[in-house]
Amino acid sequence: MAAVDVLDSEVDPLIERAVDILAGKRTAVLTGAGISTDSGIPDYRGEGAPKAHPMTLQSFLDSPAHRKRYWLGSHVGWGRFAGATPNAGHTAIARAEETSIFSGVITQNVDALHHKAGSLRVVDLHGRLDKVRCIHCGQSFARSAIARSIDKLNPWIPGAGLEGVVKPDGDVDIEVSSEFVVPPCELCEGVLKPEVVFFGEMVPFSVFDQASSLLARSEALVVAGSSLVVNTGMRLVTLAYKRRIPIVIINRGPTKADRMATVRIEGGTSETLALVVEGLRS
Repeated sequence: MAAVDVLDSEVDPLIERAVDILAGKRTAVLTGAGISTDSGIPDYRGEGAPKAHPMTLQSFLDSPAHRKRYWLGSHVGWGRFAGATPNAGHTAIARAEETSIFSGVITQNVDALHHKAGSLRVVDLHGRLDKVRCIHCGQSFARSAIARSIDKLNPWIPGAGLEGVVKPDGDVDIEVSSEFVVPPCELCEGVLKPEVVFFGEMVPFSVFDQASSLLARSEALVVAGSSLVVNTGMRLVTLAYKRRIPIVIINRGPTKADRMATVRIEGGTSETLALVVEGLRS
């Protein structure tokens, strides 16, 4: 399959070609951080993205001080992160899923915006930030409940003027205060961790199996807003390529799978995806 790359001035013909290729095919969608930038959530690698200093799983598990730093930054970012709303790209995917144009969505994002948009067949490759789990007893909690516990244990936070740039994982780089108290699991006093895949942590096999099964039931793949630097996403695109099904890539900037693309559209993810879906529904 030959890749086609274009300048913005040539996007419209490429959208038409993408629509022609995808028409009548059950299509899976793989999304990355680029689809959520129009919802106010920054991209790790896009222009103007904040410098990333992600917490590794090992640091989180080994150090109470690191857990305190993570939870304070994540809590400060959570209020802004939780208030994000789906944009035209998320909505387009949900509407296309309703009419069986799209077979489902596999997302590398942890913002749950596909769920908020109404998508029902969503595989969250890297988990969801709106859920928290105890790493000792396995009990799951709503993030909103943990946020209330943090506020109750740390009433000084609202007046502390803690600010920073929210990252795609909902974290904010700020100086940790010795006063900050991290709530334990209310059932066993164990360590709480957001239900997201940290750097250095493997995507659960069961989750990858869901993603690959969705892809196996599909006849085409759209990649939207991902540079595919993360190996899990690239593995899925490689599976599609080996099956010789059409691959449409929509992204600002190059991706690791450009050579595998049937059509490669250089453009904003949400608006381009909305146009593709509009063409498929007409």
